[in-house]
Amino acid sequence: MTLDPGLDAFIDALPKVELHVHLIGSASVPTVLELARRHPGGEVPTAEEELRAFYAFTDFPHFARVYRAVNALVREPEDVATLVTGLARDLSGQGARYVELQVTPYAHHIVGMPMREVTEALDHGARLALADHGVEIAYIFDIPGEYGVEAADVTVAHALEEPPAALVGFGLGGIEQERPAYRDAFRDAFTAARNAGLHSVPHGGEMTGPETIWEVIEGLGAERIGHGIACLQDDRLVAHLRETQLPLDVCPTSNVCTGQVARIEDHPLPRLLEEGLFVTLNSDDPPMFATTLAQEYRVAARVFGLGRPVLAQLARNGVTASYLPDARKQALLAEIDALVRA
Repeated sequence: MTLDPGLDAFIDALPKVELHVHLIGSASVPTVLELARRHPGGEVPTAEEELRAFYAFTDFPHFARVYRAVNALVREPEDVATLVTGLARDLSGQGARYVELQVTPYAHHIVGMPMREVTEALDHGARLALADHGVEIAYIFDIPGEYGVEAADVTVAHALEEPPAALVGFGLGGIEQERPAYRDAFRDAFTAARNAGLHSVPHGGEMTGPETIWEVIEGLGAERIGHGIACLQDDRLVAHLRETQLPLDVCPTSNVCTGQVARIEDHPLPRLLEEGLFVTLNSDDPPMFATTLAQEYRVAARVFGLGRPVLAQLARNGVTASYLPDARKQALLAEIDALVRA
């Protein structure tokens, strides 16, 4: 395969949106270092070299340990705002213009942060992200599924009673295998959120099979699906996704790191595209998986041989699937088209 010598520059310049990234999982080493020095004495090192070694991904149990350790540093509203602005700083050098950031209010609830203070921190972080880094932030409130009814109730209450100004969506993540026991509670929460005007953007088909994807479509009214790679196990589901063009927010490196795919070369991204499905490209928990949004485009190019036209279409898909106002979508799409013509 002949490599395009200007491909890296093209990827860096390509206007992008990030539709699937988690607040805690977005924390890069500089951001975590700031939090660790603000709250010393825990598991997270306060020396940069030691922190980089602690942060270097080895396997899923290690990822879970690091995720919990970073989450333990988020104790005050100021810490929430630091995470938001840290992500904006990290994305600003990658051609990213807009991000729909997945926030788990339940994680802040259990450490005693009042809803109003969390919301004010999210609003403050979004203002700083745009002013200081030129990155527009929107939010998706995410239920951690393994925590069941209480997590669903807390998340929907926060979304309806004290929403940040840029709240656009309602999600469901966590361990998919734990969801069936709480199916009705999740359905009720999503009904309430959708009735309030929020978009339904749950995870599905990451850790389990097509049945989870069918449930988020039929039970939760999904308008976009996080991951969704298990759809390929069900021809009827593939046909449905092709017909409806329901977007799948695909995160290749994440799927390898969490053990859902054995090797990056085995990732189903090429087949999803061959099947005519609507795919966006995302990073999930980028520093914890040693990736970035731009790196996911490089993986698509170098591992799967996707050229500039397909990479540009993936970027267009992200813009189209976002919940940006139409005028902002058209402006970004025009930027992508101009880069392709250059």
